Amino acid sequence: MVPTTAMPIQGQPTHTNDMFLAATPSDRILSIQSHVSFGYVGGKAAVFPLQCMGYDVDVVNTVNFSNHSGYGDFGGTRTTAEELTRLFNLMEQSGVLIPGRLLTGYIPNADSLGAVHELVQKLKTANANLLYLLDPVIGDAGKVYVAENCVPLYRQMLPLATIITPNWFEVEVLTEIPLIDLPSLRAALHKLHKIYQVPNVVISSIPLTKLFTSLPSYLLPPTPTQLTPGTSFTNEINKPLDEEPPYLLCMASSINGDDDLGGGPLSTVYASCVPLIPGYFSGVGDLFSALLLGHFKLTQSVVSCPSSPPSAPPLSPDLSSQSFLAHATSHALSKTHDILTLTHESASLLDLTSSDDELDAREPGRMNRRMKGRELRLIQGQEVFRRKDWDGVKRMATWEGFWKD
Repeated sequence: MVPTTAMPIQGQPTHTNDMFLAATPSDRILSIQSHVSFGYVGGKAAVFPLQCMGYDVDVVNTVNFSNHSGYGDFGGTRTTAEELTRLFNLMEQSGVLIPGRLLTGYIPNADSLGAVHELVQKLKTANANLLYLLDPVIGDAGKVYVAENCVPLYRQMLPLATIITPNWFEVEVLTEIPLIDLPSLRAALHKLHKIYQVPNVVISSIPLTKLFTSLPSYLLPPTPTQLTPGTSFTNEINKPLDEEPPYLLCMASSINGDDDLGGGPLSTVYASCVPLIPGYFSGVGDLFSALLLGHFKLTQSVVSCPSSPPSAPPLSPDLSSQSFLAHATSHALSKTHDILTLTHESASLLDLTSSDDELDAREPGRMNRRMKGRELRLIQGQEVFRRKDWDGVKRMATWEGFWKD
């Protein structure tokens, strides 16, 4: 949220709207996650974008590494549970432990996670309106990044969260439900909402093939025959593709309170498909979670206009009514995609080598150059974070009938 006294960006509109109101004390964010000296993952991917949006961000690092693990060679220190607890206590004694919003990300072991858990409980007791986004960084694509005993602790923390942002694999781990189709996804969301009492769940980067046959037609991406005449899908070197590119599905589920007791659906589910940008990029989930927290609002109304019918493609965001969660997810998804596009375009000019484990092992500098070239272009794209209006933002569409068999 940008204060009304902020200087306008050259070439940008100078008007303000209800998406970015004057900053208040509740706009202070405490970010607890990893730190790297070089590159943009963890807190380095989250703090600057939030500051561009007008937030004061207090930072606690759970690790201090040279760079992210994708480089192969990396190292540094991990903040112990005792150090974290002492830091939290000193902040409280100094009167500076005053966040209105809390963001937690990568925490490497159960002891440190336990210290963070205790802090969250204390903050929620002191401020019932604390807006807490829990990114349960457990792993991806079947690989676990943290100690196995972190998982039960994450389950204990779920009821404290306002929003959680697990990936597909992390949903499976947390719920112990393999996600193979729409019924299993319903079961997982039901468990997160009802058993763990999470009001808002956002799952990004879902392979579209997992749910393609279950999606309503208006949620599917355009096929080549549906494109505007004269346009085509292109790959990373701007050559037309014979087939449509792979897409990822992002979905958000916001619980409907007691509506399900009267026979209504448990939650309202929103979804949107985004083109998959080729290449390996780190810090994307950290950036997305930060933007989601930054755009989420509890007490202020979002832009509202007549909604589009479920049988038609989504209308412009200016012609729709959105929930707090759908509003925030729409902006976070679009802005993350804009940064990825900028990063990919910049990387494509560097003539980077493709991934090859055997060649990378023989020539370590090969992977190093590729990782450097694909670091997120946050500084170059900072106007994306300062943007105040709906320009370029595709709204999430309601997934009508999601809970119907």
